[in-house]
Amino acid sequence: MKILLVSPEIFPFSKTGGLADVAGALPRALQKNGMEVKLISPKYRCVTEKDFSLEPVIGDLKVPIKNTIESASLWKTDYNGMEAYFIGKDVYYNREGLYGIEGRDYEDNAERFAFFCRAVIESCRQTGYKPDIIHCNDWQSGLIPAYLKTLYKDDPFFHHTKTVFTIHNIGYQGLFEPGLLPMTGLPQSVYNMEELEFYGKINYLKAGIVFSDIITTVSKTYAEEIQTKDYGAGLDGVLRKRRKDLYGIMNGIDYEKWNPQTDPLIYVNYTYRKISARKRNKKNLQKEMKLAYRDYPLIGIISRLATQKGIDIAVSAMQTLLKKHQVEFIILGEGDRQYEDALQSISRKYKNRVSVNIGFDEALAHKIYASCDFFLMPSLYEPCGLGPLIAYRYGAIPVVRATGGLKDSVKNFNPKKKEGTGFSFRAYTEDALYRTMEKALYLYNNDKETLNKIIKQDMKMDWSWEEQAKKYIRLYRRAIKR
Repeated sequence: MKILLVSPEIFPFSKTGGLADVAGALPRALQKNGMEVKLISPKYRCVTEKDFSLEPVIGDLKVPIKNTIESASLWKTDYNGMEAYFIGKDVYYNREGLYGIEGRDYEDNAERFAFFCRAVIESCRQTGYKPDIIHCNDWQSGLIPAYLKTLYKDDPFFHHTKTVFTIHNIGYQGLFEPGLLPMTGLPQSVYNMEELEFYGKINYLKAGIVFSDIITTVSKTYAEEIQTKDYGAGLDGVLRKRRKDLYGIMNGIDYEKWNPQTDPLIYVNYTYRKISARKRNKKNLQKEMKLAYRDYPLIGIISRLATQKGIDIAVSAMQTLLKKHQVEFIILGEGDRQYEDALQSISRKYKNRVSVNIGFDEALAHKIYASCDFFLMPSLYEPCGLGPLIAYRYGAIPVVRATGGLKDSVKNFNPKKKEGTGFSFRAYTEDALYRTMEKALYLYNNDKETLNKIIKQDMKMDWSWEEQAKKYIRLYRRAIKR
């Protein structure tokens, strides 16, 4: 089966968030499962010929846009035995940021990504590559299914090509003024409530939802949540109409990168057979971060510091926990200034018990996973949430709010049966978080045997991309059979 994975960012070539990691890891897993996979993304300023050994494929790729024909370039390189392609056009992509700069989106993003979508289709035609599946990711590729079902519907070249469209976060939709529709080349007839129109705007994400053959999102619960008014960001009705074609597949993690047995970034390597080595990691991290070494439970947070991630209730609960319990915290992340300031204020008050690290440090992230006893992620909403999956791998027990992928991945501990994979709560309140954290601390302080049993059980779970890729392959086959 021939798969073309389309993404506005792909690690290691370009990255602003988790989408890049997914777009870099899923193709490798699909390939291991016998698929023929190619990737395609814009050639941003960071995607240089020198750094990634790019080779020119087409110097004059013809792309229809704005009622004319524009020229682009097509480049390729080898990526783990697969071909990775890049659409080059300096006026659109040779910029400092991928989507914007200094917190502001580029004003011509509608045009930049309409061009990208059309260029992806034309690159297939002009190179003679006929994919069975074009797997599109997020709003930046949302016009591809729309183009194929309208402008290219009678083109025999794409007669057998189907589309799968993945929503990574429904909060980002690609909304633009309706006057830009002629620029895309799409017929005026698609600007209606059932297709691209969305409260007086053009909606690129809605285009992907309406015109794709199969829709996926990044967890089973998130697939259910986005069909409700509370979580659907205005598209719940559209998604309910397509519920039979909507599937939730949890993201996986890269077990080569996240492996405590071989990880070069942590202090001491270990496996589930020898979890006692985690204590040495914890002791070294406490020393490095100037935390007083005691056998207090260490709670780790690695997160964007924003309300969506539950930082507001975490800040409140932290202060109560620090006041009433013998506990330590280590936080790594950046985000809203109010939360950065609040956390730093707490760290000044509890100097030897709280370490706050503003920014992102890859090595420190690995050390936190390998050292903390509990990993806290109390998100307001969370499409997938890779943090707990990585925490499992390293033996840190997750404490989460039961929403989206966090609900799917964390089974709440039952003290009577002594079963579960972590701790979770439903109500989005400081009190619910605090009481759940107290249950985790009680287990740590009073039942080390059960605690260690959970750690070993969690470390043996399989959240690798290889397993998740098989679910995508089943959906690809389902789309082709239609």
